Amino acid sequence: MNLSKKTVKLLSFVFLLSMIIIACGLPSLPQSEVTVTPSATSFMSLPTATAVPSLLTVCLGQEPTTLYPFGELNAAARSVLASINDGPIDMVGYKYQPVILTQLPSIENGDAQIASTTIQAGEQIVDADGSPVLLAQGTRIRPAGCRADDCVIAYDGTTALEMDQMIVNFHLVPNLTWSDGTPLSSDDSVFAFTLASAANSAADTYLVDRTQVYEATDPLTVQWWGKPGFIDPTYFTNFWAPAPKHLWSEFPADQLSTIDVAARSPIGWGPYMVQEWAAGDHITLTKNPNYFRAAEGFPKFDTLTFRFIADPNMALSELVAGRCDILDPTIRLDAQASLLQEMQAGEQAQAFFAPGMTIEWLGIGALPATYDDGYDTIYQKDRPDIFADAHTRQGIAYCLDRQSVVDKVLLGRTTVPLAYLPVGHPAYDANIEAISFDPSIGASLLAQAGWRDTDGDPATPLVAVTVKNVPAGTPLLINYYTTGATQRRQVVDILTQSLAQCGIGINAQYFSQNDLYASGPSGLLFGRRFDLIEYAMGVNGVEPPCGWFTTEEIPSASNSWIGTNVTGYKNEQYDASCRAAQIALPDEQAYTELYSQTQVLFASELPAIPLYYRLRIAAARPGLCNFDLDPTANPLWNIEAIDTGEACQN
Repeated sequence: MNLSKKTVKLLSFVFLLSMIIIACGLPSLPQSEVTVTPSATSFMSLPTATAVPSLLTVCLGQEPTTLYPFGELNAAARSVLASINDGPIDMVGYKYQPVILTQLPSIENGDAQIASTTIQAGEQIVDADGSPVLLAQGTRIRPAGCRADDCVIAYDGTTALEMDQMIVNFHLVPNLTWSDGTPLSSDDSVFAFTLASAANSAADTYLVDRTQVYEATDPLTVQWWGKPGFIDPTYFTNFWAPAPKHLWSEFPADQLSTIDVAARSPIGWGPYMVQEWAAGDHITLTKNPNYFRAAEGFPKFDTLTFRFIADPNMALSELVAGRCDILDPTIRLDAQASLLQEMQAGEQAQAFFAPGMTIEWLGIGALPATYDDGYDTIYQKDRPDIFADAHTRQGIAYCLDRQSVVDKVLLGRTTVPLAYLPVGHPAYDANIEAISFDPSIGASLLAQAGWRDTDGDPATPLVAVTVKNVPAGTPLLINYYTTGATQRRQVVDILTQSLAQCGIGINAQYFSQNDLYASGPSGLLFGRRFDLIEYAMGVNGVEPPCGWFTTEEIPSASNSWIGTNVTGYKNEQYDASCRAAQIALPDEQAYTELYSQTQVLFASELPAIPLYYRLRIAAARPGLCNFDLDPTANPLWNIEAIDTGEACQN
């Protein structure tokens, strides 16, 4: 299910985080290293591709790792699975849409409820910290109706108590069938839950661990019971995508990931079904005659082929030659963004740019790991506490020309975030004041913190005069760590120049991915051993990730250096607001108010500075319609509607 449920699921989340930041850290191909870099002019001289109405070809930047839904899926696998299965719930434009469900459950429509249930010692519950535990004396719990920290109690070990429990009903659309014609029922969803719960499943177990019961109440209805104490803001998504019980139940669960019927040619209920997987080259799918939207004329193509092309220049050539209709975002087109714009202007291609769900961050090492035993001011064993004063952190933010980064490096196709939520998110606080590039304000804030220009030379860094915890005469010369990716080097160059206008010196150092992202205590990022560090962090869902910056997420020896709050930010008010927000429901007023509080605190204290939303880039040949790139959706979420020819003229 959704990987953004709660940040408390540390192991799985940080694994995802590591994969994201490693992927984002891959170097874009420098123009000097491109061996075949056709210009816009050379593309225009090539013949226009002739559309083949019955065949759609999507080119991927990688081969799927597997098509078994409970295996370790890469992005290419998710794109292919989107054509085999439709939904069951799509996430488009920061909103959830039911596909094979009659509606999304809600308290208002009666498909969801919060009931009060009696609990006793030894029963499975979710405690006040959000962890599944057995109720015992001393366990901190939230009694029924409790949604804040001030009503949490410690269980006395004997008294029977009432706790809140969520119960949610999901109703399948009638007359759904698998591509082989077998009826699809609620039992298939329950079977999927069983597979997700298996010991060898690579699926995230956060929701499984907090589920008390998942059962079919009739052929079209599944009922989910959360464990007492688990109030889930995204309860309406707690439906497991069906798995074909009539086929897969013949095999032991621990073998499914290795057999073709599940891993290489799984059946689904979506618009297409797998015909052939030629390893290293392509996967061919054909139209599913039993697709529940077939009567509406979907899908538009008889055959869908996924080709695997890692090289972006080759992929562009294949697009122009008509051997690729769509270039999926798994093909890294960052270095070809300008060329794509020229091709679009020349009507040689359609270019698609969308801010993704991943933010490029500039982490400020306000609390490095060496401070965990207390800042040593006597023997100066620790780095001076240069970021202790919020004025310093805010001054740095005003001295970062982030908009120039967006305009010059990302072609103006993305935006500078104000906090940890994008503008289009339902919980976004539009009242947060933007920190724009303004060296005069930045210099004033640095002066308030005690930094001065003592030599009258604007080319040299400011020095500490009255900065708290910083010895007088310490220059404002800051180490800046990141990977050597081309895009990141471009970002560092721009930011170094803008910071210099405020008297901030930068010592940029570039590291390999392995060194930068190594686990603590030796790793630079997770070991909290940096002044400034540029990295990327994102989510797969739309639940606001305020938990990224809570105290419990600080990587340290006590939690085996696992956590997302790599800057060491600590604020009790922020922690309390985030915890309360995470158990508020989206239709409750407290939900918006609490997340607003966390955004206001974040924007004023800046535990990390958001630089920009990383781009998702895709391309399509001219004449193709109904393909679009949404910030939150799978690139092929509406694969059945993609069309060409006369249908695209309207």
